[in-house]
This record gives sequence, structure tokens and C-alpha cells, in this order.
Amino acid sequence: MKQNVHEKALSVPTKKARCYMVHAFAPVGVSARDANNAINALSGDTALPLALWHDHFIGKPGGAVVFYVETPEQQQALFNNAHLSGWDVSYMPLTFSYSPSAFDAQTQFTLEHYRGQDWSSLRQAERPGYGRNPSLEAETGEEQ
Repeated sequence: MKQNVHEKALSVPTKKARCYMVHAFAPVGVSARDANNAINALSGDTALPLALWHDHFIGKPGGAVVFYVETPEQQQALFNNAHLSGWDVSYMPLTFSYSPSAFDAQTQFTLEHYRGQDWSSLRQAERPGYGRNPSLEAETGEEQ
């Protein structure tokens, strides 16, 4: 396996297709805006596996992305991408989310079995704004 380009990285290889959670903190001195741009670029890179979900962190610049990794070549492309060079990154395979539909099914299972919530109803619910400005939160890394 090629050496990972990240300063600190935990990459757990697997043999079968499955989803990976990428959890990444930016190096000290990187602004929330620049960190979010890097996470967005990682999520949108068509040379990498399919990104299913992403979000950014409040409090410490960084973010998380879930990718669907089908082949060893995709796994190596993900582990060795240069988007987060110098970041503290973990590439962790997920147990039950072995496909995009399984990722969705795991969300549904968690909500229904552990919280008594209906995923279909929650997806249809109107999202309240609460006076928040998510774009400003993403740029500053601070809760608004």
C-alpha cells in the first residue's frame, strides 16, 4: 500500500465494497472557511468514490464525509488523495452500511429501533430555521 499523504491518518482497508466514514480535523491555523472548502472539494472530487453525505464541524475546523467504496482502486484513491494533506484524518469502514441503500437503511434502523422515530416522516418534515445561518456557521466554524 502506498504511504498515505496525510500527516496523521488512520486508514483501515477492507476486502469488500462498503461505506467509509472520513473524519478530518484541519491543521492549526486553517480557517473554518478554508477547511470547509477542502471538505467540499473532497466530497465533489469525481476521481474519488461516490460521496453520500458530508458536513462541517463547529468549534474546530474540519468535517466528515461518507463515501461508498466499491473497489480496491477506489479505496486506494480515497486513502491517498491529497485534498486533506497535513490533516488529522481517519478513514473508517462502516459495518452495516455496505452500500448507499444500506447507509439509508441503517439511518432508518437507528431511528426506529433506538429512538422510536419514523424515518419516512422525518424526511418529509419541514425543517425549522431557528434563526440560524448555516452558511455563516460554515464560514466561521461558530454556532450562530
